[in-house]
Amino acid sequence: MANWMNVIEDWVSRVTDIGGTLIAHNTQLTLIDKCHRLLENSGEATSLALSREILQDFTQLTMAEKKAFFESLIEEFSIDPEALNGAIAHWQSAPSIEQGRALHFAIEPKSQELIRQLNRAPGGTAALVAMREDLLILSREHAHLRCLDNDLKHLFHSWFNRGFLRLEVINWSTSARVLEKIIAYEAVHEIQGWDDLRRRVAEKDRRLYAFFHPSLPSDPLIFVEVALTAATPETIESILQDNRQPLEANQVTTAVFYSISNCQAGLRGISFGNFLIKQVVEELSREMPNLRRFITMSPIPGMRRWLEAQRNLTAEQQNIMQQSSVDQGNLTEAVKKQNSQGLYRLAIHYLLEAKGKDGGPVDPVSRFHLGNGAHLEKVHLWANSSTRGVNDSYGVMVNYEYDLPSIERNHEEFLSQGTIKTSSLIKKVHKKTHRK
Repeated sequence: MANWMNVIEDWVSRVTDIGGTLIAHNTQLTLIDKCHRLLENSGEATSLALSREILQDFTQLTMAEKKAFFESLIEEFSIDPEALNGAIAHWQSAPSIEQGRALHFAIEPKSQELIRQLNRAPGGTAALVAMREDLLILSREHAHLRCLDNDLKHLFHSWFNRGFLRLEVINWSTSARVLEKIIAYEAVHEIQGWDDLRRRVAEKDRRLYAFFHPSLPSDPLIFVEVALTAATPETIESILQDNRQPLEANQVTTAVFYSISNCQAGLRGISFGNFLIKQVVEELSREMPNLRRFITMSPIPGMRRWLEAQRNLTAEQQNIMQQSSVDQGNLTEAVKKQNSQGLYRLAIHYLLEAKGKDGGPVDPVSRFHLGNGAHLEKVHLWANSSTRGVNDSYGVMVNYEYDLPSIERNHEEFLSQGTIKTSSLIKKVHKKTHRK
């Protein structure tokens, strides 16, 4: 398959180069002029060449120029009012399946067809992903640009659907180019150089899986790191330490998903993680039938920020805020013991009761795993002593468990009813706390 993809890419590149010699270059044309010209053009080779030129020109713009370009796209490549009014009139006069479809296509803005044309250029998909990254940055302060982002997001959902993704095991024989990107993209637990990476991908009780797309063959979309253990770990340090003894296959009972990193900022909002986790569970189940549990060692990234934003804190919660130093190494065992029960209750309350505007869990990691069908299994205090871990959640981490017989039922109940499945221990603590 890879060879055929290379043949096709080489052919497209050759055709594009030929098209470049056929374009009548006009230095007076603006980038928007070229976009109009692209949609009016009917030649295969010249369209490919013009698409490549537009994408290359875009990379040379400043952020202010990119903002102006996006605004021009919204204004000049919108819905055709005449075509839309005609489709509405036909639908109203004689409603039918055919007229309904015609109305559907009339509603589509011209910007979507422009994006499709640009995607056909060599490297077009990667260039558009990078373009959306700029658009997302600008949209934070300029909300009127979000309608253009909706066009890109709509198309990306189709282009990056599960059927196009390829799961690969990343190991020490993977190309250095990909391994370098794994180091750069790790977003949860920073990889401290090549020795650290080797421990994560080369040791016999460690795995790293990544999704790739045919249009970005050397650039992972998302990856998950897995520790194969004999029991549920209680700290992230026990997974990441550099002086541990790797386990043999017959000693392993538990697969721990301890880091999931999305790699492409321009694909934010395009979900891959749910497919990745479930496929990795299937792969590991086939490889190691002795695995009995599939759990995460997950951060709680918003807990501390959420607590500090609350107005009516209990005395217990105030004490947690006052005594939980950023440097956990300075926390005495006495202070930890004093805060342990309160911190434990706080974490469970946050995970089960703190809600976003849509009524779902406010914590993004919780939303992700619960939405995938996992249940909340266990809370670990003092589990991440890094500065980031303490700043995020006072060092608390949590296990979400993927129990194979229950995944789909949990998934359906969470999405349809907002039900958060938990272990009996967490359920008991939560019930006892809320009786007070």
